[in-house]
Amino acid sequence: MIRLEGLNKTFRSHDRTVHVINDVTQTIPDGSFFTLLGPSGCGKTTTLRVIAGLEGHDSGSVWFGEKLISCPEKKVFTRTSDRDIGMVFQSYAIWPHMSVFGNVAYPLTTRRNKLSSSQIQKRVLEALELVGLEQLSQSASTALSGGQQQRVALARALVSEPQVLLLDEPLSNLDALLRERMRSELTQLQHKIKVTSVYVTHDRAEALAMSDYIAVMNGGRIEMTGTPDEIYRRPRTVFVAKFLGHCNFIEGTIRTRLSDSTGIAETAFGAVEVTMEKVAAVGAAISLLIRPEDLVVVADEEICSYSAQTLLIRAYISNTMYFGEHYEYEALAGDVALRFKGNIAPNAANGQIVLALRRGVCWAFASGAH
Repeated sequence: MIRLEGLNKTFRSHDRTVHVINDVTQTIPDGSFFTLLGPSGCGKTTTLRVIAGLEGHDSGSVWFGEKLISCPEKKVFTRTSDRDIGMVFQSYAIWPHMSVFGNVAYPLTTRRNKLSSSQIQKRVLEALELVGLEQLSQSASTALSGGQQQRVALARALVSEPQVLLLDEPLSNLDALLRERMRSELTQLQHKIKVTSVYVTHDRAEALAMSDYIAVMNGGRIEMTGTPDEIYRRPRTVFVAKFLGHCNFIEGTIRTRLSDSTGIAETAFGAVEVTMEKVAAVGAAISLLIRPEDLVVVADEEICSYSAQTLLIRAYISNTMYFGEHYEYEALAGDVALRFKGNIAPNAANGQIVLALRRGVCWAFASGAH
């Protein structure tokens, strides 16, 4: 388990202080695939570098299990080479003058307690087998494809059997098809070896597809931590909602409070059940979050089959975008702009359609939050 407690890191830039990491406290469970997700400059890579010991921090502490790794207040700082970590960088950092075997073996040859040649041979071949490159152990590293280089970098990070694996946007230099394949392979590998992994990316699809837990960062702070479904479906802040994907917002008011976290909201398009972090008082204004995939086109004869607490929205299609496996549409319902998805083009007379919610419950924020 990794624990970050009250981490702070500042830089001086043009006579002003920039809080790159601002009071970050986070627990990363043993054996989990944990992603730091956020836009460029949010502090995610700096946080990873602090965990690795490649970057100092101003205050706070880093723990690996019960061992204090770094704490400026207590004058504790464990060198990177003594942190029992493996790292994979965005650039892979493959040495061109070494073979595949030599690249992967290198961490074992620089240890204080060097392994024997037979031990190194065994470890390297096991690591290459994990990433599917055992047949290329003697190949020149310069002859490898981008995906193969990425696997070599991963094998090199794993060969010393680290307690923690740190990955800084390792797939960002790959083409879209290879990147998608490597997501799957990396996730399967992590589940197989069960090493605690911290992954940095700005790609929301990558984070959602690969992670056990995601921490969304913004301005040096962690806005929210949760499972991919929690982050996507029940975002704690509007920033998290927008960063995880397109958002439709519909204004409403609380008509009935059912519990501290649920209620019935009234909108211009009808009533709907909502969930919130904390449901506001009756009559309070709220904003409903509706994802594009939550809307479906319904035929006029199907409308009567929907309950009274389902939003039915009459709208006009204003734009159509084809993505191969699906269409995405922009529509207007009065002055409300909506985006929705479909597998086939809707049969719309004069562009007019009726949209309904696939889900019976909406997530909502206090009005004005977005």
